[in-house]
Amino acid sequence: MLEALPKRKIRDVVAEHLTSYITSERLQPGDRLPTETALAEQLGVSRLSLREATKALEFLGIVSSKPGVGLTVGQVDLDRVTSYLGFHPGLQQAPAVQLIETRILIETGVLPYVMRRMQEDPKVYESLAGIVNELRRERDLARWVELDIAFHRRLVESSGLSPLLAFNDLLAAFFQRFRESVKHAEWKSAIEGHQRLLDHLAAGRLEAACKEMEEHIRSHQRRMEIS
Repeated sequence: MLEALPKRKIRDVVAEHLTSYITSERLQPGDRLPTETALAEQLGVSRLSLREATKALEFLGIVSSKPGVGLTVGQVDLDRVTSYLGFHPGLQQAPAVQLIETRILIETGVLPYVMRRMQEDPKVYESLAGIVNELRRERDLARWVELDIAFHRRLVESSGLSPLLAFNDLLAAFFQRFRESVKHAEWKSAIEGHQRLLDHLAAGRLEAACKEMEEHIRSHQRRMEIS
């Protein structure tokens, strides 16, 4: 038996059409959009439904609305997006193995870019190594976890791929789900792994760095016996 398709709210459909329109027309931040009346007529919806959709998009910075100007293309506020991403119920309820695989995909994926920037600018290595040194000195679990998250965030930031920063709060969700695993982790082993990762990157050993990163992330999976 076929299952009924889930009903979608009109505002969500309208928002999807608006973002598709912005993309297809290759509009840039500041470009004018049609008036509310024109958009509502073109989409065949009420101005109320249109306004609900634009308010949601305005919150994320996708569109902007100003008196006397009307609707324009906005600038996406990644800080605002990420402040909610890590605590979204859907992400919190995602299967643990999916969080692991997603982290592996993102964090091994940025390593070629981190390695390139590290070779161009010694400060990239120094910044990451500084966090590792703080981890060596730390004895408080809560602070140790904060530093570990900071290390991985800095790693993504060091790639120079700014859109990926939108996924940084995935780390917060990951560490919330794997808090017991972190408690039972061998701190010394984890710190040594971070240092080996940096040394591989500094020496241009990309494959070894990727293997080190994957091993580090999968250690949580083994401790929690996730299949």
